[in-house]
Amino acid sequence: MRWSGQEINSEQADVLPGLARLNNLVRTVRTPEFEGITFHEVLAKSALNRVPGQSHMPFGWTINPMRGCLHQCTYCFARPTHTYLDLDSGKDFDTQIIVKVNVAEVLSQELARPSWGHHPVALGTNTDPYQRAEGRYRLMPGIISALASTGTPLSILTKGTLLRRDLPLLVEASEHVPVDLAMSIAIYDDDLQQSVEPGTPTAKARLATVTAAREAGLDCTVFLMPILPFLTDTRAHLDLALAQIKESGATSVVYSALHLRPGVREWYFAWLEREYPHLVGRYRSLFAKGAYAPKEYRSWLAAKVKPLIRAHGLERGREDPATGGVHSSALGRARNAADTPQGVGSEGSLIAEEMPPAMAARMREMQPTLF
Repeated sequence: MRWSGQEINSEQADVLPGLARLNNLVRTVRTPEFEGITFHEVLAKSALNRVPGQSHMPFGWTINPMRGCLHQCTYCFARPTHTYLDLDSGKDFDTQIIVKVNVAEVLSQELARPSWGHHPVALGTNTDPYQRAEGRYRLMPGIISALASTGTPLSILTKGTLLRRDLPLLVEASEHVPVDLAMSIAIYDDDLQQSVEPGTPTAKARLATVTAAREAGLDCTVFLMPILPFLTDTRAHLDLALAQIKESGATSVVYSALHLRPGVREWYFAWLEREYPHLVGRYRSLFAKGAYAPKEYRSWLAAKVKPLIRAHGLERGREDPATGGVHSSALGRARNAADTPQGVGSEGSLIAEEMPPAMAARMREMQPTLF
């Protein structure tokens, strides 16, 4: 799972003081396979993150196996989270990736606590769990198995086609808990897509992953977001996007306009000045009053998008108001004895194979009473 012979230093607290304060830094790794990228492997103290709820919504729970993202989307709203580790929200976010190598094991311990309420857990609401490095670290199978084996609903929002690797495991998990999937595909112009989100798979590859999920029997929403003002908000682009989303077999579609928080705004504007300098003035005017496009623009966009969604025979999906991910089908369901997963982690199960060893042992000990 790890790289051998690529270690820079076992302990580099002087290099990443913020990271050293927050976590146990195991080692720092570079490899030719990921040129220009540095991976900082850490031992996480916790896996579950509670998202505080507002007065009008419940709290949510998320898991972030990595911090920073190889997808390198210039508009990514999660960029400012890197500053908590004394890293910048620009190049560092794209190239300094923090990997929680023990996240599945820690998660299994947290889920085993009697106080755990089996709330829906969202992945991909901050940085992408299926970015390319997941192919080497294989953190997601253990996470999915730990959640499913304890009767915990899960949702995944990703731009990563590596999701296809875990479809058999997700299908099995869906037999025991609600599983909600969403693929983020914002841009349907190949040149623009490779310019503004250079580390992502093509829209075609992501649409094919949606189709694969649907053929496996799983629902899959497409997040058509963010819609970029003056770039992807034309009727022609939106019509093309929705036609391809429909053809992919997507269950529903969610859309929203671009928003630019501090730490993201500067990075996006730097890209805009390089690639579309003639639009800089229009953007400065549009976002003059804050991170969100003004209500007038959002209303104009809705008046354009909603009829196109209907015209293509698509359902409009829902965002989870607490986490920003795909809305969990488990929300609002009462948990009772009938909801207890049956046969989870049994011999021959993919869930059992991918389960962290500590969790697998615990489940075997509990089996006489659970099953």
